Amino acid sequence: MSIASQHSTSMTDEQQRVAHLLNALNQVVLDKPNVVKLALSCVLAGGHLLLQDLPGMGKTTLAQGLAQLLGLSFNRVQFTNDMLPADILGMSIYDQSKLDFAFRKGPIFTQLLLADEINRSSPKTQSALLEAMEERQVSQDGQRHALPAPFFVIATQNPLQQSGVYPLPESQLDRFLMCLSLGYPSPAAERELLRGESRRTLLANMTAVLDTESVMAAQAQVAEMYVADTVLDYLQRLVAKTRASNEYHGLSPRGVLALLRAAQAYAYVSGQQEVAPEDVQAVFAAVTDHRLGQPFLPAHIEHHQSAQTIAQRIVQDVSILT
Repeated sequence: MSIASQHSTSMTDEQQRVAHLLNALNQVVLDKPNVVKLALSCVLAGGHLLLQDLPGMGKTTLAQGLAQLLGLSFNRVQFTNDMLPADILGMSIYDQSKLDFAFRKGPIFTQLLLADEINRSSPKTQSALLEAMEERQVSQDGQRHALPAPFFVIATQNPLQQSGVYPLPESQLDRFLMCLSLGYPSPAAERELLRGESRRTLLANMTAVLDTESVMAAQAQVAEMYVADTVLDYLQRLVAKTRASNEYHGLSPRGVLALLRAAQAYAYVSGQQEVAPEDVQAVFAAVTDHRLGQPFLPAHIEHHQSAQTIAQRIVQDVSILT
């Protein structure tokens, strides 16, 4: 039996379906296999995702493709500077037939919420998502309303250099498990975009690979992924390096747990049965840069060797072996 066949037979049914989902998503979001894999890992880790890039880079396509293939209910909210918290959470409306107030649910009551251009709304509206993202519930008029399970927020953010945007506060950024950027497509991928079907048509024709039950089963398997002590040692050395600088605050305990969950999910999506140091490396920048105050860099600058992110420098400085 070949190594490849041994690897495939060791995968669970959910892992094989996740591999099929990953392949389907790469047919829609072209030339971004690493970003797509990280985004799927973020969702299966039970985390929220922040996509920051210039407009028109495919952020919304990625979010819609994930929702369609995961078989989850989906709502999209276009954030604007005049939006109020009630526009997202819902509000109490007086019901004349019952002579009482009834809570009318807002668009946040869905399994996957796309918060489009989240930083175009005021800080007050942005903060309305905090409880929902952390507690999976909404409090209104002294009552708590549970959100559907599973619940994810995928938010898109425009560069702060553009007009009419507000920076996300640190407490809001910390609620996002990962922060990713798509960047420009390669010339070959761009040619396929020009000659091929529109992304809207492709999305409309996609069928779900998973459903609510299988998504939650996959999340449970992610949480059970084995992590050896040597991998935890390496993870803690990376974390200690983030806390050894006077230029930025190091990772909090919540950030450390997020890093572990993301590494488990990445290993799971890769079809593995346990977490390797390379899985920690693969997710480290996506999980930590936005928590360490790394500014948004446009795609053509981000990958330039002289403009490495904080996380990339830390990974280079910390050896896997003690």
